[in-house]
Amino acid sequence: MFKMLNANVLRSSVLATTTMFSCFAGAVARAEAPAAKGSATEVTKREGLVAFWDFQEPAGQPRISRGGEPLALQEMEGPIARVDGGVFGPHAARIRSGQWFMIPRPQIGGLDIHGPEAQVTVVAWIRREGKQHWQAIAGAWDETRRKRQYCLFLNAPRGTKADEMKRYPLKNHIHGHVSGVGGPTPGERYCITYSSGATEIPLKQWHCLAMTYDGKQSCVYVDGRLDARSQYNPFPYTKGLFDGGSDGAAFTVGAVHRSEEWGNFFDGEIGGLAVFRRALSESELLSLANQIPLPDASGDR
Repeated sequence: MFKMLNANVLRSSVLATTTMFSCFAGAVARAEAPAAKGSATEVTKREGLVAFWDFQEPAGQPRISRGGEPLALQEMEGPIARVDGGVFGPHAARIRSGQWFMIPRPQIGGLDIHGPEAQVTVVAWIRREGKQHWQAIAGAWDETRRKRQYCLFLNAPRGTKADEMKRYPLKNHIHGHVSGVGGPTPGERYCITYSSGATEIPLKQWHCLAMTYDGKQSCVYVDGRLDARSQYNPFPYTKGLFDGGSDGAAFTVGAVHRSEEWGNFFDGEIGGLAVFRRALSESELLSLANQIPLPDASGDR
């Protein structure tokens, strides 16, 4: 009997040890498994694509569009770091405040979207780091020379209430700026025609942010869903997009020119950027956001 008990105890002990080892090995395997990355095909197959960047190039090199037109984003104010933990591959670009990417006006190609019937979508996969107001994510927007067209912004201190055309305090939201006049909104010191979302965008988390303009209204989306806010988003606007001509705004990522100098600096990581010459539907934007398995939202590397 004693020997039988010892044998049973031994078998139970071995089984328990084996089970614990299997669970541990499984946990280790899961921990070591590389994070899934987004499929560029889900972006590049969309109708109306002008350009798509995945930011896999090392610092010191232009970032070349992987879809649409082969447009080159040039680094400004020194090399822009390539960091681990990307969206469409193992890497992302870390834009520090004071740096930006730019395509000079003569080279922006189809990113010069303008006219009374113009439509545009800007989609960016970003991880916000800085808290400063007025962070430009991407667009063709030159305030100094009154050459505004369209731009996706983050963290304006105020948003425009469409029914009053007055601005009220906001923080940590996204904004879809559009202009059919290039200069300030008539009767205003600045351009105040922009949509503002309802969701506060947290620090150190990846999100898919987007703006659309369909010729009737500007809209902003967070992770593929219309970030609706009464009288702020959607924001009605029927004046189209300004034609800046051959000397119009450059296309920039991470800054715009205003008050005679570069500013409105973005501070964070960007893992993908796409521009379309049409307004994508909410279902399309949700599909783009949902199929992209973003890096850990906790912010851990």
